[in-house]
Amino acid sequence: MKISILGTGLLGSALAQRLLFAGNEVCVYNRTSAKAKALVKDGAIVAESVQEAINQSECTILMLADIDAINNVLFKKDIKSFYGKTIIQMGTISPAQSVQLNQALKELEGDYFECPVLGSRKEAISGNLILMAGSTPEQFNKWLNLLKMLGPNPQHIGGVGKAAAMKLALNHLIAAHAVAFSVSLGLIEKNGIDQDVFMGILRESALYASMYDKKLQNWKNREYANPNFPVKHLLKDVELVLHETQEKQINSEEVKALSHILQEAINHQLGD
Repeated sequence: MKISILGTGLLGSALAQRLLFAGNEVCVYNRTSAKAKALVKDGAIVAESVQEAINQSECTILMLADIDAINNVLFKKDIKSFYGKTIIQMGTISPAQSVQLNQALKELEGDYFECPVLGSRKEAISGNLILMAGSTPEQFNKWLNLLKMLGPNPQHIGGVGKAAAMKLALNHLIAAHAVAFSVSLGLIEKNGIDQDVFMGILRESALYASMYDKKLQNWKNREYANPNFPVKHLLKDVELVLHETQEKQINSEEVKALSHILQEAINHQLGD
């Protein structure tokens, strides 16, 4: 299969490597060209423009930071039509943004397929991402074989916007768990309690989440280099959750607190 990827950051580059390993022809484009060119050694073709990348392939995967990046990349003046092309949106945007993107592509004769993913570089490279589709059943079936290259059990959530909402609900838990676990570790440390005893009790309880052990050593040693998910991107997602909760009249005080804490991390030069 011929596949293009727009956006070769942490997760986009891992998607490209996985799809190349699965025997596909992969064309990549990134606004910072060096990130795209780094994939040449893996067999990727580097496009010089967005239009070239889209023209090369049957479908184009978006793995871009936010809706502004998507709009800046997709809707340049030199791109007049997406006729016969499918755009698969795998990043994290709001339900309303996804619906608007669907409409914009329809007006340019393109086909839009919403499919955000849950997981990091490790899961992408090994083909163990969790994929959530917001599409028609026909679209889901059409692209199911492609999705299964990236994750074993793609889920059809509903129409456009439904998978985007599901992804926000899950990413909210990333932030909530991270902040709650950090506070608990602080309480243990400041009270002079053995961290191993705390973790032993936690692992045996219904409160345990596997991400705690994944993050424990890095957080204990204050090692924040080479993250799977930068704080600046998590803050962007939390802001989307905040907007969604307020729009749906869900109590958003906890989300506001998460946003404040993440902004403080960025203020301390920990955004990347």
